[in-house]
This record gives sequence, structure tokens and C-alpha cells, in this order.
Amino acid sequence: MIQVWLRNFLFFRKTFLISFFWTILEPLMYLAAIGFGLGRFVEQVEGLSFIEFYYPGLLATTAMTISYFESTYPNYTKLMYQKTYSMMLLTPLTEKKILMGEILWSATKGFIGVCGVAFVSLFFGLANSHTLATLPVLFLVCLVFAAFGMVMICIARSYDSFIISTSGIIIPLSLLSGTYFSIKDMPIFFKDLSLVLPLTHGVNLTRDILYRTPGVSSVVSVVVLLIYFGVLSTIAYRLFKKKLVQ
Repeated sequence: MIQVWLRNFLFFRKTFLISFFWTILEPLMYLAAIGFGLGRFVEQVEGLSFIEFYYPGLLATTAMTISYFESTYPNYTKLMYQKTYSMMLLTPLTEKKILMGEILWSATKGFIGVCGVAFVSLFFGLANSHTLATLPVLFLVCLVFAAFGMVMICIARSYDSFIISTSGIIIPLSLLSGTYFSIKDMPIFFKDLSLVLPLTHGVNLTRDILYRTPGVSSVVSVVVLLIYFGVLSTIAYRLFKKKLVQ
């Protein structure tokens, strides 16, 4: 597993500065436009200023989107066109080690983006003494969506297939998970739906650690994220192994 991660890291090291810049640019644009721009017209949400409410959501959605995209397009190319994984199987690496190595790397790439956004937020006065405590949670979010990305590359028929999962799953998750507005104000159906979404638990847990006192609901959120990761990585392994055999 670590060999696969190291291979990706050595390649990433050559383009680190450019990749890091573009990785954190979009989240910072959202922070400026929505957090500070729209936030000027919103007084409070759930007892927090809008920028305080939105910031944990921005961290969690950054973890989700970067990990997902890193796990899909590049890995689909390796699987279907470059045949990288087929070549790896000629070494002592197994299908499971390859899969988990790719999940770990995609999660690492997402985590780098999260750390970049958290670092820049220091200059806006958003980060506090609890910021470091949110990082393990955000890395878990990265793992969940990296595993989801690996599921998608195994069922995708072309690059266009990722438009479906992006527009049909990733974007709705960012809208329905309490990122931009409180789920307490949503209709009952969407409120109940949001409670089973992994990003909701990532956002709520990050928000609780930053500005509130974590309680039983926080423990539940951790368990839900772990279950999502376990289920998605298991499905990804079965599909990935079958795909390589084919």
C-alpha cells in the first residue's frame, strides 16, 4: 500500500507548488464570495456569524471535492488507458494494496488542500485553538470520498460518466449537508435525507469541534463516517478486483 502512495507522492512532488496553488484557490474564492460577501447580509445562523457557520462547511467540502476528483479522473486513466494497475500486479503488490494505496493518496491530496485552506484562514481570523482537532475528522472525510471515487472508476464507461456522479451526487451533497444554510430550516424530507449523508456528519462534526462542545451526536457522526468508509472501500475492492481480472 505504501509503495503505491509513495509512487504518487514522488510524481506529485515535481508539481507541488502549482498543484497546491490551484488546490486552495477555488476554496478561497468561495470563502471570499460566500463567506465574506454573502455573509455581510446574514446576521446569524444557529447562533454563529455566517462566516463562522460557513467555514467548517468549506473545510469539509474541500476535503470531499479534492479527494473525489483525485480519485476519479487520474485513476480512471491508470485503469483503462495506461494500464498502470495491470503492470503493478506483476510486482508483489496485490489488488487490495493497490486500491488502498490509491485511496490513501487521494485522501492525502484532499488533506493537503484542507490544510492549505486552514492555513490561509489564519490570516482571516477564522482558525482557532481547536483547528488542529478537526484535522483527523477532515482526513476521515477525505478517505470516505476517495473510496467513493474508486467505486466510480470501476463502474464508469468513459470520462463523461463522472459528470453524472459529480452533478448527481457531489454537488447535491454540498448543497444539502448544512454547508451554506442550516438543515434545521429545510423541509422535513430534505432534513431527514441530510441526516444520512456523509458530508453532513463531516460538516457537523467539524463545526462542533471548532465552536461548540462535542457530544453524543459527534460520536454518532464519527461512527457514520467510519461505516461509510468501510462499506465504500469494500465495494470498491470487489469492483476493482473484478475490473482488473476483466
